[in-house]
Amino acid sequence: MLMTILRPLINPTRRIAVPAVASIMITFSAVGGAAADRPDSFADQVEQLSPAVVNISTTTIVSEGPGMDMPQFPPGSPFEEFFKNFGDENRQRRASSLGSGFIIDAEGIVVTNFHVIENAEEITVTLSDETSFTAKVLGQDQKTDIAVLKIDPGDTALTAVPFGDSDSLRVGDWVLAIGNPFGLGGTVTAGIVSARGRDIGNGPYDDFIQTDASINRGNSGGPLFNTDGEVIGINTAIFSQSGGSVGIGFAISSNLAKRVTKQLVEFGTTRRGWLGVFIQEVTSDIAETLGLEGSGGALVSSVNENSPADIAGLEPGDVILSFDGKKIERMRDLPRIVAETDIGTTVVVEIFRGGRLSTVEVTLGELEKAELVGLVGEQPEGDAQTLDRLGFTVDDLDGELAAELGLDDTLTGVVVTEVAADSPAMEKGVEPGDIIRRFGQRRVDSAADLAASVAETLDAGRSGVLLLIERDGRERFVQIGFAEK
Repeated sequence: MLMTILRPLINPTRRIAVPAVASIMITFSAVGGAAADRPDSFADQVEQLSPAVVNISTTTIVSEGPGMDMPQFPPGSPFEEFFKNFGDENRQRRASSLGSGFIIDAEGIVVTNFHVIENAEEITVTLSDETSFTAKVLGQDQKTDIAVLKIDPGDTALTAVPFGDSDSLRVGDWVLAIGNPFGLGGTVTAGIVSARGRDIGNGPYDDFIQTDASINRGNSGGPLFNTDGEVIGINTAIFSQSGGSVGIGFAISSNLAKRVTKQLVEFGTTRRGWLGVFIQEVTSDIAETLGLEGSGGALVSSVNENSPADIAGLEPGDVILSFDGKKIERMRDLPRIVAETDIGTTVVVEIFRGGRLSTVEVTLGELEKAELVGLVGEQPEGDAQTLDRLGFTVDDLDGELAAELGLDDTLTGVVVTEVAADSPAMEKGVEPGDIIRRFGQRRVDSAADLAASVAETLDAGRSGVLLLIERDGRERFVQIGFAEK
């Protein structure tokens, strides 16, 4: 049986949920590049670039928890002193790990992965000529897995490398990965760009270059070069069944890394734009129910109170089609585009609402400040009507019914009280206790109101309905098809 494992390509192991047939490993090697023709040799590029690539070693204090239970000895027993250390409840040990990085400024600015230096007590940067320096962390960003270090080079002349334009990459372009696999020191591998824009579930801003250049444990944080000698990616992870390279590696795109790195150097932290919405994919079923052509865009499932989106008038059920002139092809495009937009900028957002296209203007806030003051987070949390063609029953929620369903008695709205076995609602995961907040893009005020809306949809010949359902304080849209008569 194959196991799904995601390990840092340093020494420690970190597991992440990935498809059950394979595994992703946080690595320290590269991906991506740009070149038209394969050169006869990469030797000239390697000779020029290798001095800018560094090995990174870290030391971390690891707590091992309580030791094993020891037998009790009489006072003064010779065994008492011998065994006492075995029962120490605060045992700690020093753990070491290895990774890679690269110099972007000859003053001593080094870029690597966040997971390479995470929780490190000591960080040592070693150049290709074995010269070593103690490094300090200038800034780190877990969401993009990027960290910036500073060393004091003194009289040592450092070689720096520039970031390139990852958007100019094409699938098939040649790339070089230079790093420190398995602690062996400077190692060069070559490959091509296998794919762009990969989302591997590493964070909300995933924009990975996939490459077949060999990447292994210890390559994490190292550069992925194009044939012009520019960094077009930061080697971060590999997809593997065995833990070794199988030709599927991932590197953070340089255009994402450039912005994050600049902010970490200047401010010590990131400064991202903030819109203030929870979003979900627009599936073909949802698009059909809303009357939207195509399944692009991002569907707003809830809006943070007092957020820029709230102030601008965005509502649950709106489909965001473009942001500041940039088309939203997929839901995951929106968080990255918003984050990369300057704080305080007023942008035009194109939305689909109530069957019509319209625009709103939004002035972006700062994500980090919103998180600090608690504005970013989860949405807080008549007569019975049976919707036979959908397979569930709803009622107006009051204190007594809330108590029966084990809900907060302060909640109001329309609540699902019963779900029929093998019904369309059950197939889509609807459960008793779910609160229905919206029908399509309209607010649901009562069970009777919901029943009337469902009847209108049936009469219009639609194949199903779109409901905004709240459960455990979170809201999401669910498309439910009508059962055959």
